[in-house]
Amino acid sequence: MDFSLDESQREVADLAREVLAPGPDPQALWKSLGQAGLLTLAVPEELGGAGLGVVECGLVLTEVGRRTAPVPALATLALGVLPVVRCGTAEQQRVVLEEGAVLTAALHEPSTPLTLQPRTSAEHDGAGWVVTGTKIGVPYAASAHRVLVPVALPGTGTGVLLVDPQAPGCAVVPAPTSSGLPEHTLVLDRVSVPFDALLGADTTGHTVAELHRCALAGASAVGAGVLTGALELTSTHIATREQFGRPLATFQAVAQQIADVYVAARILQLAARAAAWRLGAGRAADADLDVAAYWLAEAPAALQTCQHLHGGLGVDITYPVHRHYAWGKDLARFVGGLDLRVERLGERAAS
Repeated sequence: MDFSLDESQREVADLAREVLAPGPDPQALWKSLGQAGLLTLAVPEELGGAGLGVVECGLVLTEVGRRTAPVPALATLALGVLPVVRCGTAEQQRVVLEEGAVLTAALHEPSTPLTLQPRTSAEHDGAGWVVTGTKIGVPYAASAHRVLVPVALPGTGTGVLLVDPQAPGCAVVPAPTSSGLPEHTLVLDRVSVPFDALLGADTTGHTVAELHRCALAGASAVGAGVLTGALELTSTHIATREQFGRPLATFQAVAQQIADVYVAARILQLAARAAAWRLGAGRAADADLDVAAYWLAEAPAALQTCQHLHGGLGVDITYPVHRHYAWGKDLARFVGGLDLRVERLGERAAS
C-alpha cells in the first residue's frame, strides 16, 4: 500500500513547515497558521475552507509536533474541526467553524480516559439540555469557542454536545501538564445547552466514537512530529559533539541507541499516516488507530533516550529537546497511557 504524499499534500506540509519556522511566539504562530489557510483545510469550501480531510490536517499537526509549537492546533483541528465537519449539521458547521476560533473536546472523565460510556449526563428541560458532570484533561478549554462534550442521554443513548465554556454553571479549572500547555478540568453543574447543540442530532454513540477516532489520529500525527523533531536534534548533536576527540556518533553504544530511536520514529510516522489515510478514506480505521496510539504511548521511552544522549544539555530550558520529551509524556497520557493501549489491542486481538 502506497502512503506517499501527492503534490497538494506535499505543498501543505511544506507550507506548514515554513509558517512554523520563525519561532515560538504562540499568538504570532496561530495567526500565521490562520492566514495561510492551514486551520481551515478541512472546512467545507462553501464556508471558506479548502474541503480537504484527515491526512492534510495530520500533516499540519505533524509539523506542529516537530517544532513543539505551543499553539492549540491539536485541540482545534483534531478535536474540533474534523469531528464537526464529519458529523455536524450544515448549521452547526456554520456556527461553530468560525475562522481562527479555538475548539476543543472533553474526552476524559476521572479514572476513565476516552470513555465511550460517559458518566456526564444530559437531561431534557423546556429549552434544551441540562448537562451535569466532570471532565478532565481538556486542552485549551479556557480559550475555546466551543467544547465538544460526550454525554449520556436519556434512555441508553450517548452523544456529543457543543458546550460554551463561558456558560453559567460551567467551571474551568486549570490543571498542570508536563509540557506547560494549557489544560483544564471542566465541572458542569446543570449547564444549559440548546437542543440544536447535539452534534449531528445523533443519539446512537456514533459521534462519540468518531470524536475519539479524530482525537487518536490527531494525537498520533503530533506525536510522530514530536519524535521526528527530537531525532533530528539528537542526530545533529551526536554528530557534532566530541568526546575523547571523536564525535559521539562514532561510539557503538550511541549509534545503537540512536538507531533504536530512528526505528521508533519511523514506525510511529507510518502508523499515524496509515490511520489518518484510512479514517479520511472512510474505511474501517479502528485497528490502525489503536496501533498508532500504542506506538504513541511507547514514544516517551525513545524521547528519554534522546534526552539522555544530550547529557546535561537535554534538561537545559534554553535548548528545545526537553520540550519534545514533555510533549511526548502529555500525548501518551492523552491517549490513555501504555496500559490502556495494550488492553485495547488485546481486546481487538481476542474479538
